[in-house]
Amino acid sequence: MSSAKDSKYNIPAIAAQFAVYGDFVDAFPYGSGHINDTFCAVFDQGATRVRYIIQRVNSYIFKNPQGLMENVARICRHSFDKLKANKAPDASRRTLTLIPTKTGADWYVDAEGNYWRCYIFIERARGYDVIETTEQAFQAARAFGNFQKLLVDIPGGRLVETIPDFHNTRKRFETFQKSLAADVKNRAAGVKKEIDFILAREKDCSVVLDAMAKGEIPERIAHQDTKLNNVLIDDYTLEGICVIDLDTSMPGSALYDFGDMVRTSTSPAKEDEVDLSKVAMQFKFFEALAKGYISSAGDFLNAKERELLPFSGKLLTLECGMRFLTDYLDGDLYFKTTRPEHNLDRCRTQFRLVECIEEQMDAMNALVASL
Repeated sequence: MSSAKDSKYNIPAIAAQFAVYGDFVDAFPYGSGHINDTFCAVFDQGATRVRYIIQRVNSYIFKNPQGLMENVARICRHSFDKLKANKAPDASRRTLTLIPTKTGADWYVDAEGNYWRCYIFIERARGYDVIETTEQAFQAARAFGNFQKLLVDIPGGRLVETIPDFHNTRKRFETFQKSLAADVKNRAAGVKKEIDFILAREKDCSVVLDAMAKGEIPERIAHQDTKLNNVLIDDYTLEGICVIDLDTSMPGSALYDFGDMVRTSTSPAKEDEVDLSKVAMQFKFFEALAKGYISSAGDFLNAKERELLPFSGKLLTLECGMRFLTDYLDGDLYFKTTRPEHNLDRCRTQFRLVECIEEQMDAMNALVASL
């Protein structure tokens, strides 16, 4: 395991900026995230080792790191206050808690302009990169529903959009059309089937956006990256206790979060699986997600949001596949690739999952209606 001494950043000096009691011992890279630089920092506090998370915000991906940190601070503070008011047990384990700097700020900016933050380390819980059981799916969905529920009444005006139009599927479609027209790598002729797949589902891209424009569903604060490993699951109770990685939490639709759970948690296949026979929308996992999510989010979802829950899984999967195909047409500029048709393989996996969802849509709708 590498330590702070191996990092290109001076982690001891950065850690010293935060109001953490005790003596710095060491820090080492932590977690499986690919965007931010994350370290677990260990302090000695009265002969007890205490851990914290110190993290650098990736300002290449997030162009407005100050706005992002303002969002995170508001979300953490409001969530904790609401949990305490509701007498939730272990409130400090059910939401992220920022440690202020020694000057009282919620983040620190170093001499190179990097934004840093420090969180309390949530002990006796961990995230899972691969979903193993329906109970994990239930707990993750319940946790994301609770996360949204905590934020329905957050004061202070609209949050900053940290990545504008992140799940604006209509704009994703328009970007795809532009890339198709440009065809800078002359790849379009070889992917006619995939192109036709998207074009046949153009109307799907506007369903949620049109419902929001008509006032049929409200804008809500959504996490917008609802992978299983963004929920910490208690080591002993196996309860999903805390949602992490709040950088994309911003205005959107509750449906974005549920739809992305369906996309990432119902198929046993890897995202870049080349054997499409391995791709499946496992209904038992959809059922667990729906039951878990509605058990917490059912208190605030309106009828139209409930109705569109199954469709949202199709929409978010279609959107992701469309992004992979767009990047393939552009010459693989956005997503990291390890082989010539890597993005195309990813696209095909997503589109096969869309087909699996479409084949089971009636059963999915019936299940949600019954809850």
